[in-house]
Amino acid sequence: MNSILPVLAIVLTFFSINGGFCMHVKLKRMVETYPTKYDNIDVNAILASERLLKNYMNCLLDKGSCSPEGKILRQYLPDAMQSECSRCSEKQKKIAGTVLAHLLQYHKDYWQQLLNKYDTDGSFIKKHQGFAPGEAEDYSDLDETR
Repeated sequence: MNSILPVLAIVLTFFSINGGFCMHVKLKRMVETYPTKYDNIDVNAILASERLLKNYMNCLLDKGSCSPEGKILRQYLPDAMQSECSRCSEKQKKIAGTVLAHLLQYHKDYWQQLLNKYDTDGSFIKKHQGFAPGEAEDYSDLDETR
């Protein structure tokens, strides 16, 4: 009986470590990306509509009410900017590229307001300094519709 206890302890330790590892992998996968519930939103329709774009900007800047998808965007935008969209799904990266290219080309004032709110320490801009305007920031090539 005494000789089986160390073996049992090793087996239980192995299973608890592997079980913990599996749980860690599952939890990591669960928080790996931002929610994808609104990934199929027609971002081009929003960007083409001054009214819709203004509503989203007011939401993001805490100047107006938010749609459900606007609330989620506002919740995750600071982290996405800090982490360079590291938790974004591929679709979200394409959407971000489309929006960023559009704001830089047509609405620099909106982009500046977003930077003033979400990049207060200038870290996002510092990461992208030294690039010509539109060079590093223009992710429009990621947009499938162009």
